[in-house]
Amino acid sequence: SSTMVDLLQTAAVPPGNRHDGPGSLSNIKGKKSSKKSRARRGKQSRKRRNKRKRNNRTPPPILPPEVATWFWPGINLKLVNPTQYRFEHLATQLKWRLQEGRGEAVYQIGVEDNGLLVGLTEADMKGSLKTLKRMAEKVGADITLLREREVDYGLDRNIRKIAEVLVRKVPDDQQFLDLRVAVLGNVDSGKSTLLGVLTQGELDNGRGRARLNLFRHLHEIQTGRTSSISFEILGFNSKGEVVNYSESRTAEEICESSSKMITFIDLAGHHKYLKTTVFGLTSYCPDFAMLVVSANTGIAGTTREHLGLAMALKVPIFIVVSKVDLCSRGTMERTVRQLERVLKHITPIFTLSSVSGESLDLLKVFLNILPPLSNSKEQEELMQQLTEFQVDEIYSVPDVGTVVGGTLYSGVCREGERLVVGPTEEGRFLRLKVGSIQRNRSACRVLKAGQAATLALGNFDRSLLRKGMVMVSPKMNPTICCQFEAAIVLLFHAKTFRRGSQVTVHVGNVRQTATVECLHGKDELRTGERAVVRFRFIKHPEYLRLSAKLLFREGVTKGIGHVTRLLPQDQNLNHDQNLQDY
Repeated sequence: SSTMVDLLQTAAVPPGNRHDGPGSLSNIKGKKSSKKSRARRGKQSRKRRNKRKRNNRTPPPILPPEVATWFWPGINLKLVNPTQYRFEHLATQLKWRLQEGRGEAVYQIGVEDNGLLVGLTEADMKGSLKTLKRMAEKVGADITLLREREVDYGLDRNIRKIAEVLVRKVPDDQQFLDLRVAVLGNVDSGKSTLLGVLTQGELDNGRGRARLNLFRHLHEIQTGRTSSISFEILGFNSKGEVVNYSESRTAEEICESSSKMITFIDLAGHHKYLKTTVFGLTSYCPDFAMLVVSANTGIAGTTREHLGLAMALKVPIFIVVSKVDLCSRGTMERTVRQLERVLKHITPIFTLSSVSGESLDLLKVFLNILPPLSNSKEQEELMQQLTEFQVDEIYSVPDVGTVVGGTLYSGVCREGERLVVGPTEEGRFLRLKVGSIQRNRSACRVLKAGQAATLALGNFDRSLLRKGMVMVSPKMNPTICCQFEAAIVLLFHAKTFRRGSQVTVHVGNVRQTATVECLHGKDELRTGERAVVRFRFIKHPEYLRLSAKLLFREGVTKGIGHVTRLLPQDQNLNHDQNLQDY
């Protein structure tokens, strides 16, 4: 079976306060009771006992208000036969919620404003869903009933239900909502096989057939182990139905049929490829992380380390326990309990099989309703800034030329736009022109902040590019540095961390070895201690942002922090001197 931390958590309602009636012993002044008064007191005593019984009944559950904000929901008790004025108000409210949720909203029907789950009768529920469908049609959206559940509300013997309904609208610019999910877990935990089943629409044969389409290199096919970063897509249409390669022949067809896309970033599980996994987490800016744990081995190998990396980078996590078909129910439950002891926060946990398909539908529903982490206002603010595209991958494509892949951190990028790329080893930026743009292997004319894509650069010399560079607007005066300071906490070190120590530093898409120049106020650091440290890159300058998250490692040494100060290189050079024509 599948275990998921229920988002509709329940809480007990405190029973009402009891009070003494007029015939209680406190109101008797020592007079001898008559037969009549005793009968009256007996009747009142029975009433009090009945009242206590009613108060001791299981109270209706409550939906905690803070859970609601995760979905951009609408909490509505009843939507039956609203007046025209009320309907227009509800439709306007839905339109606002869809804008805030970037095209998505979840309505909870049968819930009072204070979170009390009172439920609706069958007739009222049908009427409310009919009204919600009319509201969605008015704003050009579709609705999907996610789930229904019965609730026990006091003495009412009629069956009462609450419902959770997804409302989804294709954005006005016809661009789908795109979420990135990093796939983590130990080697042989079934990560690539699970992605193959989700994206190809066919179950595995128990020998890894589903994962073959995901591998990029021959040695990966031969060993069955991922050593590089690969990307797979899973779409959902406006009605919440899965769109994958089972019915679509190309990625372009999937994009055209989808109003929401999940881009899976398949990362390596083996410890010797840890630097590749760290680069994937820091560079590709995943919205969520899916940690895959094998049911028969539990928390083993790099599982705990991957979990720690995601938590250090503050990436929201959910857990998938795979291979439940290979072990007994007791073994699977022991793995789940092991995970619950490690996790300190409420975390969704799924137990499933890529061979039998057990509980795969629950995971698909969960992926369908995953919300974007930023609302429309925050995205608009990023889009108003100057263009900044971080270079994560570099390719040479026949008949196209040089192509770079990465994420647009801010601004808007269009076909034909002129940008500058750098810094080079000398700390310069080179002018270039963007040819064509592709998102998820389909053509795209405009790229917006937060979206990942590949950009064709024509005959631009590939040897002048490297991972970690940025492409920015010529109007920007980017600050590059060989030295910077960061507030860090040392997670682990075998001995002491001091001046002269060398570590590999990860800041966004930047990955380079750096030397510790000094520790402010301290001579050395031990495990668990904090300090402000000055680092110096040993090869070439880099472009960094203040407050950017930082992760460093070297062997068993690990630490996290954020950039607090940049020490720019060549401060005397003006902006024009730092630009060169290619």
